[in-house]
Amino acid sequence: MAVYKAPLKDIQFVLNEVLDVSSLAKLPGYEDATPDTIQAILEEAAKLCENVLFPLNRSGDEEGCTYENGTVRTPKGFKEAYKQFCEGGWTATTNDPAYGGQGLPATVGFAITEMITAANQSFGMYPGLSHGAYEALARHGSEALKKLYLPKLTDGTWSGT
Repeated sequence: MAVYKAPLKDIQFVLNEVLDVSSLAKLPGYEDATPDTIQAILEEAAKLCENVLFPLNRSGDEEGCTYENGTVRTPKGFKEAYKQFCEGGWTATTNDPAYGGQGLPATVGFAITEMITAANQSFGMYPGLSHGAYEALARHGSEALKKLYLPKLTDGTWSGT
């Protein structure tokens, strides 16, 4: 049986030795993004990817999504995994705290996304598309649109395409 093991040592090497992630905590708004905090977040993301997302990889590949009579159905386990993903705050990692996000640096978000897509590419498209919609609205949307959409995209209630 195949196993996914998140490459935390490799990710930490890149973040600490190549990118000097400790310098992020010196930037305004990222004071809490210390190496220890980032390490703890990545360890939790790895657990989610290894124990929840990777085991669903097969159902995602074999079943895919279906659309019938106006209803989209996801592969077995995806609905429950998405609920757990949202409840864990994984939809909000790099989003603006003003809209319910955690405000983590994009670098941390990229590391998390790497693990998600390596563990389960089909599941990874769900938050990936929402992240794109969030960024488009955050950068170019009116204040009214931001107020309406960004909190729902941040908590995972709504998703983007």
